[in-house]
Amino acid sequence: MNNLARPSLGLLGRIVAILLLTVIIEFGVSTLLYERASRFSVRDDEARRLAEHLAISQRLISERPAAQRAKMAAELTTDHYLVQWEPSLRAPPPIAAELNGMRQQIQAWEPVLGSADLRLQLTSPGRKSIVSGALRLADNSWLFFRTRTPIVGLNLSTDRILLALTPAIALFVMGGLLMQRTLQPLRRLASAAEKMGSGTDEPVEEAGPADVVRVVRAFNTMQERIHRLINDRTQGLFAVGHDLRTPLSRLKLRADSIGDPQLRRAIRGDIIEMDAMVGSLLAYLGGDDDPETPAQIDLAVTCATIADDAADHGATVTYDGPDHLEMTLRRSAIKRAITNLVDNSLQHGTRAMLSITHEGDWVCLNVDDDGPGIPADKLDLVMEPFVRLDPARQRDTKGFGLGLAIVASTVAREGGQLTLSNRAEGGLRAQIKLAFR
Repeated sequence: MNNLARPSLGLLGRIVAILLLTVIIEFGVSTLLYERASRFSVRDDEARRLAEHLAISQRLISERPAAQRAKMAAELTTDHYLVQWEPSLRAPPPIAAELNGMRQQIQAWEPVLGSADLRLQLTSPGRKSIVSGALRLADNSWLFFRTRTPIVGLNLSTDRILLALTPAIALFVMGGLLMQRTLQPLRRLASAAEKMGSGTDEPVEEAGPADVVRVVRAFNTMQERIHRLINDRTQGLFAVGHDLRTPLSRLKLRADSIGDPQLRRAIRGDIIEMDAMVGSLLAYLGGDDDPETPAQIDLAVTCATIADDAADHGATVTYDGPDHLEMTLRRSAIKRAITNLVDNSLQHGTRAMLSITHEGDWVCLNVDDDGPGIPADKLDLVMEPFVRLDPARQRDTKGFGLGLAIVASTVAREGGQLTLSNRAEGGLRAQIKLAFR
């Protein structure tokens, strides 16, 4: 059986991934815009405080004599601003282009600084910037200043990121749970689709979004239609089987009145073959609707009984395995499958060997023969319905070639697998592998 490769990411996973990507993008954009706005707000407040401090410093220092200006500048120094007065001992800093906006704000709030040749610069550009500068007094001396506390720019510390992510993570988890609840009907639909044909089919509850309800309703309708078609086919098969077996029974009675023994045996043989063909056809076409329910059986005793019955009819069939092995199986179906394998072995060889081995969680039931075997490239093909490999087997085989197909179908319904392989010592091995439960 070929299994389709499963997709690497299911529908829920794709939706969650899209949701996660959306949250990440939204968080990144929001954080960037918020931090930029915060940076501009911080610089705006800093410019206002600096303008007020410079205006006061300019007026107070200009009122003092030159000998007292340095002391006054020291008194005007605070925890936030360092103020120094110098006659003209060092060149004033150039005007920093990135601080033109801040310079214009300072001069707009304090017009008295408009003619002071105010100059600003960033002494340590980056996330934390120190603003320094100078302004010219009326006597051409200079008042130098520097901020002691940095102006914080874009701040993306881990704590701030985690704090900002907390509501986003909460929304993401909530969205994931809602998505899972929304997709629950699809999960039930997938489970029902996997069980379809196993005898446990049930209508799927029509719940969820409108589109999902439509899909579920269509599936239920399809399932009901398929069941109706199967039931019609099964009833038709039973009717055909009854109609065919009735004339076969009459032929058997009429064959008994034939005087020629050789002709009587030949006709009875043809009738028996026709009856077997009808039986195999009905078993294959109606196998999915087998009403038998699984029950506890002794598989080892069943195999030993099949071997003894075959030996009582003159066939060479042996059994090798445990005396008892309890398993939950469909009694009649599994017995018919094993019997088919034994008959197939006897038809193409002189003897059949039944054996059971218990390997971990699996039970392997082997049916070996000493026949000609099957070409390696035909081992899978021979289990297809209506396939007969005449070059590898005898040409006088009976039936439609449904024996192995019926066995494979029966084993599959039990959750097992049928495999064929050529034995090293010659002959064919048919192995039924069943989960031990």
